[in-house]
Amino acid sequence: MDTIYALSTAQGKAGVAVIRVSGPLAFQACEALAGDVPMRRQAALRTLRDAEGVHLDDALVLTFSKDASFTGEDVVEFQCHGSTAIIASILHTLGNLDGLRSADPGEFTRRALENGQLSLAQVEGLADLIDAETEAQRRQALRVLSGDLGNLAESWRRDLIRAAALLEATIDFADEEVPVDVAPEVSALVERVMTALEHQIEGVGISERIRTGFEVAIVGAPNVGKSTLLNAIAGRDAAITSEFAGTTRDVIEVRMDLKGLPVTILDTAGLRETDDKVESIGIDRAKQRAELADLRVFLVEGDEAPDIPVLADDIVVKAKADLLDDPANAISGVSGYGLGTLINRITATLSERASHAAVATRERHRISMANGLSALQSAKTLLPGGEETADISAEEIRTAIRALDSLVGRIDVENVLDEIFSSFCLGK
Repeated sequence: MDTIYALSTAQGKAGVAVIRVSGPLAFQACEALAGDVPMRRQAALRTLRDAEGVHLDDALVLTFSKDASFTGEDVVEFQCHGSTAIIASILHTLGNLDGLRSADPGEFTRRALENGQLSLAQVEGLADLIDAETEAQRRQALRVLSGDLGNLAESWRRDLIRAAALLEATIDFADEEVPVDVAPEVSALVERVMTALEHQIEGVGISERIRTGFEVAIVGAPNVGKSTLLNAIAGRDAAITSEFAGTTRDVIEVRMDLKGLPVTILDTAGLRETDDKVESIGIDRAKQRAELADLRVFLVEGDEAPDIPVLADDIVVKAKADLLDDPANAISGVSGYGLGTLINRITATLSERASHAAVATRERHRISMANGLSALQSAKTLLPGGEETADISAEEIRTAIRALDSLVGRIDVENVLDEIFSSFCLGK
């Protein structure tokens, strides 16, 4: 492979910048800039110079041999001062060396995958970890990056290989008396994997919500205080408020971290009958987003009933608590009364859902597991047929193995690689 280089820290001025070089010529590049190659996996202070001997910077230099590096190749990291001029001069000097080229986005991580340092699922976990904004996202991404999903897939693979081997033994000895009936063990192995797959498939939706964020819609009649409540939750003027009904025409979104959970609060148009075409569009959008939201907070006045069906976990509170004689189960975005209680209720509801999250986190994972489960269901149906259906059952189990192998990138993943790596920054 080519030897590649790139800035691995964020663009712009900083205290320290890290420039990474990976490939067969990495150590030669290190010697060209630093004068020698420091001992592996030890930081050494070196003066970096260009081909003419011009002093570029004083930097910490770290080297990693291919058996102990992120990419599975020889790697050098230059930890230099984070001046944009210094970064540019070092990158320019590296670019003038024979055999080196600038890395493509995500190319370091792609090489880690191709060299067996990471599985495809771990690559996805790394991408999620880089994008993590909340504690829940960080924890979930680390589970995938640490190989939890790969470990699950490997345990399923072992069970299914055992089941297929038992059936194939039955086929091989079809003309002889097999001393042991393998059907009970095969059935137990298949059912164990099916149960685990069903559990993971059920929890993928919640895992994906943790990754992308929950949506909470504030719903109610015009001028009931929805925008004021959104501003109070956000701690800033995110939505326009006025005494005139129908001010909010479109869905206003505010993304925030609620006790570690990624949540987008939606302020929707007031629900009412109107002849205003623009407001009608806003009301239709409000209903659509509210129906799709993970949780709805209904603001009501008096004894009015919400215009949208209230689900089991939805929250219904009285509006404008500061104007009520009895503020029980009421809230005010103006005074802040009941705000903490509402946020705690939202957080508790979403946290309870998050507790059911699966290790699998993406739609791709769900599809692979669903395909595997479907094949196993077919295999289970065929098992009572004994020797007559053993070969078909074994093939269905092998189909399930191939589907689950795609989870970690053993097979059939070329079509998703470009999409995954295009989301990585240049130096990763």
